Amino acid sequence: MPSPDLPPVLALDVGGTKLAAGVVAADGTVRSFCQIETAVDEGPAAVVKRLLELGEQALTESGAEPVAVGVGCGGPLDPRTGVILGPPGLPGWDNVPLGSLVADRFGLPTSVENDATAAALGEYRWGDWGVQSLVYLTVSTGFGGGVVADGKLFRGAALQGGELGHVVVDWQGRQCGCGARGCAEAYVSGTSIARRAAEVVATRPDSRLAELPVITAKEVVEQAQAGDVVAREVWDETTAMLGRMVAVLINVCEPELVVLGGGVTRSGDQLLVPVREGALRQAMPPAAAACDVVLSRHGDAVGVLGAAAIAFDRLDVS
Repeated sequence: MPSPDLPPVLALDVGGTKLAAGVVAADGTVRSFCQIETAVDEGPAAVVKRLLELGEQALTESGAEPVAVGVGCGGPLDPRTGVILGPPGLPGWDNVPLGSLVADRFGLPTSVENDATAAALGEYRWGDWGVQSLVYLTVSTGFGGGVVADGKLFRGAALQGGELGHVVVDWQGRQCGCGARGCAEAYVSGTSIARRAAEVVATRPDSRLAELPVITAKEVVEQAQAGDVVAREVWDETTAMLGRMVAVLINVCEPELVVLGGGVTRSGDQLLVPVREGALRQAMPPAAAACDVVLSRHGDAVGVLGAAAIAFDRLDVS
């Protein structure tokens, strides 16, 4: 854990749908928080400009003087150089030197990490779960995760923290944005939920979803809860695939906890209950008995807390 005497850090979170910024204290207290739409279609230069402005806003609202900056962004990326390497959820972000752009703007040591990997460390440090091992999964515009084992963040030989979103759940399945087939991200991300619903609605105009100009994951969740048959089919496939994915991770990692976060988890028990049941039923009994599946308590701030955790982590070892 970071020393409670450390000054706060500025934390920036780059998602496919939203940008977020906040100032976070060493005890995990979020002193300021703000977010805006990402608008990825405007290109990386415009998005980075708004991200930096959002960081300035977070600093102004907190009145704090941070000692470092942490940045969480969808990968792949190089955490050593802070260069973003073409994430599927951020089209056009090829070799974007995000770390140096942030460091130049704020004049502070800057750490860049895969957003889901960072969020795993944030959950471990400030989730108050009382565990030494956990898997964090973000179910949002994209889908990914991170692993903490024996109190240490797993980064791997490629320093990507594991591409959990690209674990294959159906080897003959849907095409994923990474080019492979059957990845978990092709079924459980918000983008894929909306896309699959639109595909079904094209042949099932009786669905209430057919009345919408644009289908989003949020509408699929709402209509599934209201009893729409098409929405329910898409949602049931989503929770089944996520349950299978979580079972695989329980078997491989044997964590004490799997934490689900991200925008799609706003559906609450509508997501958690079938995913927990499916995961614990399919995992090997000893691993399942040692694990639970829960929702993050941090809501929209989970990405900012993850970025902050990375910044504090680098300060601890420097």
